Formats: sequence, structure tokens, C-alpha cells
Amino acid sequence: MNNTDSPLLATYDLKKDYNSPAGRIGILKGVQLILKAGEMIFIVGRSGSGKSTLLHLLGGLDQPTAGKILFEGEDLTSMGEKALAKIRNRRFGFVFQLYHLLPELTLYENVLLPSMISGKPDEKWAKEILRRVKLLSRQDHYPSELSGGEQQRAAIARALVNRPSVVLCDEPTGNLDRETAESILSLIHDLNQREGQAFVIVTHDEGLAWRYSNVLRLVDGVLLREDRGQVPTVEQVQ
Repeated sequence: MNNTDSPLLATYDLKKDYNSPAGRIGILKGVQLILKAGEMIFIVGRSGSGKSTLLHLLGGLDQPTAGKILFEGEDLTSMGEKALAKIRNRRFGFVFQLYHLLPELTLYENVLLPSMISGKPDEKWAKEILRRVKLLSRQDHYPSELSGGEQQRAAIARALVNRPSVVLCDEPTGNLDRETAESILSLIHDLNQREGQAFVIVTHDEGLAWRYSNVLRLVDGVLLREDRGQVPTVEQVQ
């Protein structure tokens, strides 16, 4: 897809089932999602509605039961694991609720790590990202020496170090108090505006999400706008 109006990331009739003692359970039942470059989307929904499942599928961390996931026109669901791992490392950033910082590494080493894995460590950019999330003075500290808000800011810096096209955030404020949560979302919004990465943010905190305009709700396995209008398909917007 070379058209600048084409989606950066899109799903076609995405479905995900799981086996249970009660039989086959459908979690996602035909999700249509369109994400354009530089866009920021919030996905809300009740606990257990499949929000995190959807995020893991979008990032190539899991495979759907049916449907397609296109990133820049390439179908992630048909890729081999080696190609998928390369895209995950270089083109996607991930921010999780529990931070997942390595305790034996300093803050700076945690942030630099994805670029080291990609074979292109960029120490200057890692420090610049730390400066932008207001943690440069803490670069030699270990995760255990940081507050929850500082650890989440570090996780965001780590997600940005490879200059990804898409950053996927799974409940990034779930473990934080209200004031810190607000500051984290403000930081994400600022980075989105300054760096141009697209963000997909899953959250249960609708009060925070609705401060921003692009909010979708996952209901009964499909994505809806708040007026319950169906999210358009890729074909409908092209």
C-alpha cells in the first residue's frame, strides 16, 4: 500500500476462539480496525471483553483463529516467526501494565536493550528519549529504585527507542494512582504529537480515555463507536 491514506495497520474480520471445559468460546467475533500513521486510538470495554487479546494479535504476539492483520499492506498472519519477530522488534513498540523492566539492568540499559537486539544500538537516541520522559537523571538507577510512574515512563521510553511505527499499550495506567495515570497519558499524547508514532491504547479507565477523541468500545467481540455504529472496514474508507 503506497497510498498515504491507506491504513498503517488494519484488521479484516478478525476472530479469536479459545477452548474451555464448556466448549469453544469466541472472544473476538469479527473485529474491523483501521489505524493510520500518527493516529492515537483508545479501546475500552469491560474486563474480559478481549481488549488485551486484540492488542496481542495486533502486535503479532498471538495468532487469530480467522481473519487478517495487515501492517503496511503485509499480512502478519501469514508470516513466519523469524519475519514476524523482526517486525515486532523494529516496527512495533509495546507498553504493558506491569512494566516488564529487567531488574538486573539499569534504567538506561533497559531502554537501550531493544536497539541492541535489533543490532543497531543508538546510545544518543536512548538518552534523548530518557530526557523526553524526564528520566535522564535516573538513568543509572535500577527498576527497584523507581516509583511506579517512573517505571512506566521508562517502559514507554523503551518502546520508543527503535522509532517504531506503532506503539501498543496494554492498560498503561492500570497500576497507577489517578494523578500519575493522568501524567502518563499526557506524556503519551505529547510523544504522539512530537514523534508521530501511532498509538493503540487499551484501558478500562474510560474517564481518562474520553479526554481524547478517538475512542472505540469492544462489545460482544466486535469494535463499536460509542454511538454503537459499526467501525468501517478498510474497503469502505479506501
